[in-house]
Amino acid sequence: MEKKKLQAGFARVDVTPSMDTPIVGYYIERKGEGVLDPLEVNAVAISCKEQLVVLLSVDNCALAQKRLLPIRENISKKVGIPVQSVFIHATHTHTGPGASLTYGENDDLLKEYFSTLAKKCVDAACLAVQDLKPARVGVGVGKAEKVAFVRRFRMKDGTIQTNPGVGNPNIKEPLGEVDERVNVVRIDREKGESIVIVNFGNHPDTVGGSLISADWPGFVRKFVEKSIDNTKCIFFNGAQGDVNHVNVHPQKGDFNDLFCDFDGCSRGYGHARHIGRVIAGAVMQVYDKVDYLNVNEIQSKSVNIRIPSNRPTEEELPLARKYVALHRSGKDDEIPYKGMMLTTVVSEAERMLRLEYGPDYFESIISVIKIGDVAFVGLPGEPFTDIGRKIKETQGFELILLCCCVNDSMGYFPTTDAYTEGGYEARGSRFKAGVAELLIDEGKAFLETLKD
Repeated sequence: MEKKKLQAGFARVDVTPSMDTPIVGYYIERKGEGVLDPLEVNAVAISCKEQLVVLLSVDNCALAQKRLLPIRENISKKVGIPVQSVFIHATHTHTGPGASLTYGENDDLLKEYFSTLAKKCVDAACLAVQDLKPARVGVGVGKAEKVAFVRRFRMKDGTIQTNPGVGNPNIKEPLGEVDERVNVVRIDREKGESIVIVNFGNHPDTVGGSLISADWPGFVRKFVEKSIDNTKCIFFNGAQGDVNHVNVHPQKGDFNDLFCDFDGCSRGYGHARHIGRVIAGAVMQVYDKVDYLNVNEIQSKSVNIRIPSNRPTEEELPLARKYVALHRSGKDDEIPYKGMMLTTVVSEAERMLRLEYGPDYFESIISVIKIGDVAFVGLPGEPFTDIGRKIKETQGFELILLCCCVNDSMGYFPTTDAYTEGGYEARGSRFKAGVAELLIDEGKAFLETLKD
């Protein structure tokens, strides 16, 4: 096989955990009681000349760098590529396990899950490399309307709330703008199935409950593969820190397959299916008319970032200790908030206690995989949509796919105005105001260094 020619491979491995494994995403305890659909690791390997990269997408809520770096190093050794050429993304499903910095260290089922996940990620990467076949790459951008909504609102009394509840009469206006673009990379392979890479930003928190599910990203993969013969689909979530599926002003059939959950959010498995169909439909809009590119090289790089932490003041700590003690002892009814506002103050209090003694800074990485004039930009957490939008404005690329939770999952990256306004994401974020601007500046500057 000619090394100079572009090649691509694909692999898929089941990583559904055992029943009773803790699942994360809320400030309440949940354990897996059944399976609605399997969790997967999907991997795509792409090579050109002497360069090879492997991109993995894992159905998981959050994968911390501490957990991921050993996996990336193992893949690096197994397939003979630099660690920076291994790009691992968590889809951020809220109906699956997480792999945060310390979570699960004392739970035998989570230990079992982490151990299995690490092995399966390596398996998927190796299988994708073994599947390499000559290929060509095309790109297109579709649009998925009315499935992602701003989740931060200014209320009539001037306060800011995240997820204030469906039909709340006190809502004045949303804060922010949804990015409805669906980025599509089509990879046609000689004597092999085509690979469809899909990128769209929205929270996969649609299903709820204690049944394991890949949420709507799983449906995206399923419907793309059912709609287009001989294809495999891999999904990368985008900038989704301030958007989700909740339409607070539903009309006519908008509320079909939904129910009001404990925190005031609407959820439902049928609605996850609907979102998957709409995004798959956006892929259909452009699949046959992609712009095929001449790919002569692949690059993979990462840049270290240092972010100031959002440490509490001495005056804030007494109330934080009180709220955390009440929450951990099951006395949420003694905290003077309900629904999402309760989640907000508990999250804020937990953040304050975690950072009482430092650190003053957090360190992580921005990761970029460049395939010709297509760039995959991986941020190590959950960026607000405006961060993704501004990084994607960088000139000189045919397509920029902004991906959240890549090679680390550090939490929310709110914009500066969100810290002034308030709301769940900023109040609970471990980073000081300015993190969004830091990521935008670093991301755009980094992309500039990769231009031909």
